[in-house]
Amino acid sequence: MIIIQEILVSEEVTEEKFICNLNACKGACCWEGDFGAPLEKEELSVLTDIYPKVAPYLTEAGRDAIQRQSPFTWFMGMQQYGTTLIDGAACAFMTRDVLGIAQCGIEMAYRDGKTDFQKPISCHLYPIRVSKDEEVGFEALNYDRWEICSPACALGEKEQVPVYQFLKAPLIRKYGAEFFEELEAAAGYLEQQKKKS
Repeated sequence: MIIIQEILVSEEVTEEKFICNLNACKGACCWEGDFGAPLEKEELSVLTDIYPKVAPYLTEAGRDAIQRQSPFTWFMGMQQYGTTLIDGAACAFMTRDVLGIAQCGIEMAYRDGKTDFQKPISCHLYPIRVSKDEEVGFEALNYDRWEICSPACALGEKEQVPVYQFLKAPLIRKYGAEFFEELEAAAGYLEQQKKKS
């Protein structure tokens, strides 16, 4: 593990290669799995506030799920709030483009200037997952392996783009430019040490 500004970062974040390949996976992370996208506490009120602006971008099934459950749900399995799901499957905020690729209704509203909230940070940071314990001040960034992302791993390997570089924008959004610069320097140092050994 690397420690950057008191945050633990798995070395896999600097070593593994990854570039999202939506043409191959069709955005399956938006409908696969048992839980909604993990949400931070402050995001709960944000989703409630922006929902009227986001609703026109969603499917009828998505709007119905949110009207019945609210924009977020408590998931016992992950012990935190996540985005509401449609019948335990697709994220209620998901829609699809003409090619069948998943699109985020929140991000569509953001791109159209309807809201200044881009999307939940857990979605933006994927395949990094944040583990934290606020009581002890522990926070760690881990690389999350998921079979549906194998095309992204293959593309990242081909282009030689590490996870942290692919996620530069969301890492800066979450932790700031200085954090990213320190992470980049640490990754460079580790790479040099590997070449020497």
